[in-house]
Amino acid sequence: MKGLTFHKFLWDLLPGRREPRREPTPPKAPSASRRGPVSARQARYDELVAEMKRIHGLRVNKWRSSTSGCAWQVEYRDGSISRLIESPYPRGPMSCAIFMHEVGHHAIGLYRYRPRCLEEYHAWKWGLEEMERRGFSVTDRVLARRDEALRYAVEKALRRGLRRLPVELATWAPPGVFQPVAADGVSCPDGGSSGEHVHQ
Repeated sequence: MKGLTFHKFLWDLLPGRREPRREPTPPKAPSASRRGPVSARQARYDELVAEMKRIHGLRVNKWRSSTSGCAWQVEYRDGSISRLIESPYPRGPMSCAIFMHEVGHHAIGLYRYRPRCLEEYHAWKWGLEEMERRGFSVTDRVLARRDEALRYAVEKALRRGLRRLPVELATWAPPGVFQPVAADGVSCPDGGSSGEHVHQ
């Protein structure tokens, strides 16, 4: 789920050379023809995929068979940008949530939020809210997967030395690691999280 930006350094090392802009053939959506006609539910997922790609200018690098994904972009020397994702193809609530989460990284803007775990939070928030707004089911299993992903993102940030955790992520912080503080730096007497950050 990590959003990355890649620059074409090898081409930049060659004086006077420019990387040719090639648009690879997009991967085909997994076919359901062998199982008979497409169901009404699957048709809605298919429409969602097409709409998200159109609205956000996305290209799918690969449809994954696992429930994992990633989002990144490639910047070309002419200033153009390709926005890419990998995810499972939406066929149910879980695969749809992973897909929408990766779309969410581009929808909210890669690198708009720091630290990285905060971007993960907003990508999940955007994706699940968009699913609900469009009438797609957000199940308890999907919410559990979001919680697992955000706990992992926070723990990873802690291992890398994070000392100021955005208050939005206090729910997913390990117990007893952070103490919530108010915006003026005074500890909240009720243990709330009204401030901008919680401090170690």
